[in-house]
Amino acid sequence: MTYTRTEAIDRLLQAYRRYYTVTRFDGGPGSVPAEEDWFREADRIVPPTGDPDVTLTAIGEYYERTGQHLLLRQNEIWAARQEEFLFLFNVTELTPERFAACRDFARDAGMSMAHIGPEHMYTYISPLFVCDRVHEEARRQLEQCRIYKTFRFSFHGWLDFHAACYDASRGTLSFNKAGTCMRESLEGILFPEKKERKGLSRFF
Repeated sequence: MTYTRTEAIDRLLQAYRRYYTVTRFDGGPGSVPAEEDWFREADRIVPPTGDPDVTLTAIGEYYERTGQHLLLRQNEIWAARQEEFLFLFNVTELTPERFAACRDFARDAGMSMAHIGPEHMYTYISPLFVCDRVHEEARRQLEQCRIYKTFRFSFHGWLDFHAACYDASRGTLSFNKAGTCMRESLEGILFPEKKERKGLSRFF
């Protein structure tokens, strides 16, 4: 089954609400943080305007803090924070110019939301494009996109850019190299029948 652009966005948002704090910019229902001490940075992001065929539907925020204590909780030996900012773009036709504009917007907005400091381990900025059609040159640029940055020689962690695209006209997914870690989850959301067939193959 191939989902339309609207159907794909609805399925993605429904799935992501279980793991992300979702802020919607299209007037749809959002969600509340799963924990009271989570950040919510997307409230101060202004969506891009000027192109009616490109919409920032939502931003998903994920935060995790891990650490180790010595006997008592206040005796913390180390702590590390991990965070991801997922930008869900609704695009009728992804052209090289539109990809570049959304890429730069997600990079700059993600950097402004990141909490870089001594406890910071990594930040993933993950733009996800849901499109009716994708130009081949835009697909090539997405697949070759690489944005990676370290902070204080990695003592304050690093930033990586995970890009993915769903082409509704073909029913296909595309990723940059760093974004291939999103393949399994996106295929499970958008192509559940493939996952079921893969599971059955273990027994036949």
